[in-house]
Amino acid sequence: MGEVVPIEDDSTQELPLYLPPTPSPLQIITIKSTSIKETTPGVTKCDSNGQGVDPRELESWLPITESRNGSTFSAIFHLLCSGIGYQVLLLPAAFAVLGWAWGIICLCMAFMWQLYTIWLLVNLHEPVPGTRYSRFVRLSIFAFGQKLGKLLAIFPVMYLSGGSCVLLIITGGRTMEQLFKIICGEGTMCESKSLTGTEWFLLFTCIALIIGQLPTLKSIARVSLIGAITAIGYCTMIWALSISKGRPDGVSYSIPNDAKTGMTGFGNILNAIGILVLAFRGHNLILEIQGTLPSNSKHPSRKSMWRGVMVSYIIIAMCFFPLAIFGFWAYGNNIPANGGILTAFLQFHRKETSKFVISLIYLCIIISCLGSYQIYAMPSFDNFEFIYATSKNRRSPGWVRVGLRLFFGGLTFFIAVAFPFLGSLAPLLGGMAAVPLTFAYPCFMWISIKRPRANSAMWSLNLGLGCIGIGLSILLIVAAIWNLADKGLNANFFRP
Repeated sequence: MGEVVPIEDDSTQELPLYLPPTPSPLQIITIKSTSIKETTPGVTKCDSNGQGVDPRELESWLPITESRNGSTFSAIFHLLCSGIGYQVLLLPAAFAVLGWAWGIICLCMAFMWQLYTIWLLVNLHEPVPGTRYSRFVRLSIFAFGQKLGKLLAIFPVMYLSGGSCVLLIITGGRTMEQLFKIICGEGTMCESKSLTGTEWFLLFTCIALIIGQLPTLKSIARVSLIGAITAIGYCTMIWALSISKGRPDGVSYSIPNDAKTGMTGFGNILNAIGILVLAFRGHNLILEIQGTLPSNSKHPSRKSMWRGVMVSYIIIAMCFFPLAIFGFWAYGNNIPANGGILTAFLQFHRKETSKFVISLIYLCIIISCLGSYQIYAMPSFDNFEFIYATSKNRRSPGWVRVGLRLFFGGLTFFIAVAFPFLGSLAPLLGGMAAVPLTFAYPCFMWISIKRPRANSAMWSLNLGLGCIGIGLSILLIVAAIWNLADKGLNANFFRP
């Protein structure tokens, strides 16, 4: 929400309203300086009777902005943990459709585009001196108005928070099951001891909720550090092992003829582009992460935040590009769309790779999912406590905070069990939510808030990128619907 930060000079100086005429032609104008005030939508100021909620006090009650003593390092940890996900393993599958040249070109363009929109968000965090917008929805309302701002932002933010947590439960639970099978070994006895899919989902959710009792976004910095290290670890191990094991026989880099022409070829190309653009995630958390950093007129938060962004995205590039390029070099068009490079690696090199190494990769994926769950759940935790605080006019007690987080965990667990095929719908939902939020909305926000001169460079650039982003979103939605209609959907409700 938009919160007011104190300005350095709040002194008030009053001069007399009238002075007798003097020989000098100069006249004294009375000026009374007052502090900046702002009313956040849905929040009232405290009146003389103490009714309502003071926005600045409300900010200190909520988990995202309760602590503002974060650092560039904590921002780097959060950005890495939220920016590297399991979907990065699908990048070589996109290269298998686009080929070497177009694969590298599209990946570079997507990387630069999303880095530019991050720069926009970082600079829009404090669009007016003395005011900070630490939540994407509040910035959207400030930019587009109450109705349109909510209409454009609420669904993407809800999906990228709650929906991401559901996908993390599905991915983490299934990876736990695979890890158990590797450790236990193949056999009837091992299968009889294994948990069911629902029980693996429940185990992952319980562990995530235990970690999720950390109260604030700032307090989970160490969790994000561990999640970032493990994410970097499994990405690096997979592409490094793929190189060291060598290319299997019969690897081809040519695109199958039946995938080049017609609607099938067009849909495959769009789906490959969707894999590339959806690999970049976490834009819905940029403002929230920046909200944990201190800010004043001499040292605004955008400087330390941008340093954190540059460091973290250099590391992210060192994970994404080698994984995509070396993965495609190692396996060519043998990379399956389901599971990506990890499935291909196990298919060709499982027998010659030790159980310890494979188990370590799976363990890193599980820990990374647990870390990502915390940071992606935080906007939902914050919104629940916002509703409670504004209705009760007080901070959420400990038992309420625990109850709200258990409720959220139970809800995401139920959705994961009810819709274990949600990953198959990720291209469709990502096209509807993630793509416009990542590539389009920040550009339109900049035009609406900063109001650059029409036809100027910044105006033309942001208008063009914003329109292309919306067009790309529509094309990816159409391609995802076509793919579902063509290949079908295994809708295994309540059968994870």
